[in-house]
Amino acid sequence: MNSAPRRWQEILLNRKMVTCIFLGFTSGLPLYVLIQLVPAWLRSHDVDLATIGLFALVSLPYTWKFVWSPLMDRYRLPFLGRRRGWALITQLGLFVSIAALGQFDPSVSLQAIVVTVFIISLFGASQDIVIDAYRRELLADDELGTGTSFFVNAYRLSSLVPGSLALILSDLLPWAVVYWVTAGFMSVGIITTLIIKEVSDDALAPATLREAVIDPFVEFFARDGIKAGLAILAFMFLYKLGDNMATALATPFYLDMGFSRTEIGSIAKVAALWSSIVGGILGGVVMLKLSINRALWLFGFVQMFTILGYVWLSTVGHHPLGLFVVVSGEYLGVGLGAIALTAYMARETSTAFTATQFALFSSFIAIPRTVANASTGFIIESIGYTQFFIVCTLVAIPGMLLLFKVAPWNTNKT
Repeated sequence: MNSAPRRWQEILLNRKMVTCIFLGFTSGLPLYVLIQLVPAWLRSHDVDLATIGLFALVSLPYTWKFVWSPLMDRYRLPFLGRRRGWALITQLGLFVSIAALGQFDPSVSLQAIVVTVFIISLFGASQDIVIDAYRRELLADDELGTGTSFFVNAYRLSSLVPGSLALILSDLLPWAVVYWVTAGFMSVGIITTLIIKEVSDDALAPATLREAVIDPFVEFFARDGIKAGLAILAFMFLYKLGDNMATALATPFYLDMGFSRTEIGSIAKVAALWSSIVGGILGGVVMLKLSINRALWLFGFVQMFTILGYVWLSTVGHHPLGLFVVVSGEYLGVGLGAIALTAYMARETSTAFTATQFALFSSFIAIPRTVANASTGFIIESIGYTQFFIVCTLVAIPGMLLLFKVAPWNTNKT
């Protein structure tokens, strides 16, 4: 959708951005419960690390959510509309299942905990499907960058509930109460869903399940041709591959450079958090003035060249100030690139198949992280850290070159 340029105040100061903040918070909360609160809870009950590690497998719904996303495009529940109805169901399911976790004792009810954690993952991934679709349908093309920035940063800030508040409360209160308090924050999403207006156009919804499953792929490749569709998918795969590789084994790299675990926790982790949030905010502000295409170019160069900071750090070794500067620069690029890529993904979805196509794109861009986690250790052992980070910088180039095809600098697209 193309529209006349609007002043930044008109984009920034509207209810849509507030909606993106609340939806981002409620979208991030379940995932951080799974990756931050549950492992701490299990370990506090002396569950062994190997078993805790295996709990990562129950988060697979976040990777495979595109499998059932056509159902959420096809079927409309008899209340609140095609998006809000599904959102309310998933949020109520998350409230109940998160609260239920605290009723179990990890020393005697591990199987029940596995099932409950899987249910949380399933509801959380399903909530992401419908919220991503709603956000795309809510925002105009020139609002995608800013709206995505608000959403992503609220998503990250939601980690403070299970990752900080809940852990502090666990020293003062029983775990059952801690989980009830954490579950209570899902009310943010429930209230938001009840207040906001439905924006989905039911006239565009697929009429049959076959249309919901097949037509999103047919529409995507028929839009500009198979070659253009494949180029877009290749771009999504490659755009962040370089920084995914560079950060995949960051903590072992810091340790090998002589940094203590305390230095890593107090310097590297703090630098990564603040800079990724600032990067997301800065990205949204910049995209008030820039098109998505131009943001992909500028932010792509930033995320590519900030990798070179690791090349320098690998040669100087233990340098606390250097660690803070390098990590801050890298995660600033990570934050900027994530905002631009997420906005681009939203723009490339069809309003008729928003849930399915967005779920497919978001699952697809998770593949580079898997590739990075699986391959970087072998590469580092073969060529060393300095050469490895140079390779990471070079790996970012193909994604940038594809911008000539999928997002040229001079274009009429927002």
